[in-house]
Amino acid sequence: MQKEFPEAEVFEIKKVELNSPIIFAGFVGAGLVGPLAINHIIEKLEMRQIGVMRSKYLPPSTVFMRGRLRHPFRFYANQDGTICAIICEITLRMEGLYYLVESILDWAAQKGSKEIVILDGVASTEHDDKAYCAAEEDLVRTMAEKDISMIPQGFITGIPGGILNECLVREIKGVTLLAKANKVAPDSGAAATLIEAINRFYDMSIDTKQLQDEKDRIHTEFSELSQKYVEHREEIAGMYM
Repeated sequence: MQKEFPEAEVFEIKKVELNSPIIFAGFVGAGLVGPLAINHIIEKLEMRQIGVMRSKYLPPSTVFMRGRLRHPFRFYANQDGTICAIICEITLRMEGLYYLVESILDWAAQKGSKEIVILDGVASTEHDDKAYCAAEEDLVRTMAEKDISMIPQGFITGIPGGILNECLVREIKGVTLLAKANKVAPDSGAAATLIEAINRFYDMSIDTKQLQDEKDRIHTEFSELSQKYVEHREEIAGMYM
């Protein structure tokens, strides 16, 4: 008998040894900031794909870039197994999000991860070159020392909000780093701002020059996905403050 398609599961395509990794995640949102930033981190850290999300709640879609097919919801790890990345390049319906959230955090717990950082954009008319954060109180204070501003109030929806909520009742810290981003087009400048905040806070040195220099190419390659976000932004992840 054929196995029923799962509610949600992280399907590992490569067995790797992970060492309590910090996890960075990006989902479709304003300016596609999350996917742009995560994609850049994956490239610069030469991370390898280790898994995909399988779920009957994912739309039956695949993505391709420069003619190459790739799964739209992917998991990566660096060579040392100390950093993981999750990238989702399709819009997600509200139905089934809790199964996706549970699957991600169960997987993170199995790998010994203590912190997940969600990168996202806040729809705005212009980018102000600033990074903002929302986290538990001790992390917010520490981030302020690295020029990452606290968000005074607001709410986060969709899968980012679901992950952060669940982190509050689990033994894993949930953090979101946000940047004001173009609400109708891919915003590589906002993605670069978040990576620079990561560099400051997590003592990393990910070069962002390519994001700044190749805005036109990025705009062309990601414009269709950005338009799908604009069409469905009331139903998917977002941040309002």
